[in-house]
Amino acid sequence: MTDRDPGSEFGDGEPVVRDKRRIDPETGNLREAAETSAAPAGGAAPGMPGTPGAQPPRDPSDLIGPSAQEALLTEALAERTADLQRLQAEYVNYKRRVDRDREANREVVIGSVLTELLQTLDDIGRAREAGELEGAFKAVAESVERVTEKLGLVKFGEVGDPFDPRIHEALLHNYSDEVDGPTATMVMQPGYRLGERILRAARVAVSEPTEQLPADSTEDADQVNKPTE
Repeated sequence: MTDRDPGSEFGDGEPVVRDKRRIDPETGNLREAAETSAAPAGGAAPGMPGTPGAQPPRDPSDLIGPSAQEALLTEALAERTADLQRLQAEYVNYKRRVDRDREANREVVIGSVLTELLQTLDDIGRAREAGELEGAFKAVAESVERVTEKLGLVKFGEVGDPFDPRIHEALLHNYSDEVDGPTATMVMQPGYRLGERILRAARVAVSEPTEQLPADSTEDADQVNKPTE
């Protein structure tokens, strides 16, 4: 583009050539903004997004004071801490639930195995009462009893125990002057439990005080002995 030298009042000075092309015709590269002419009126202002030499928008945090920034950081830290505490609590509850379920399953499995051994323990008990528990058989029987005790099996049911329908099964019932309340006076088969779980109730004969004998009964209290229904 050609302009005249403004130094001449009448415009008769020598022409001045100004190259306003943005592409360098020799190298083909884009010229720097400083080498190009100013943006036309109504165009994008220098430094605005989308124009050469534009600066990225400032971080909003740069627009607030140090006190406000500290408050934002404190709030964010509190939120992250609460999230971590909630996650930790959920993990602890999950672990407790898994441990509880694992222990319950273990007790069920052990209880099933021990239930299958109760008949064998009954045979060992009868052999001991008959004086037949001797030699190698005695060693094996005692080994079985030790293993079952180690697994938590507990034997219960003794003569003189107060009758408890939760752990006793009454096979016989009679009346006696020698008891003050329902009492197990004979143990026909011992009971076994694993922890709080009853694997088998003790089977017993139950005696009640004579004063509880029905008034219309003519039988001698010491002779009454009948199976329960």
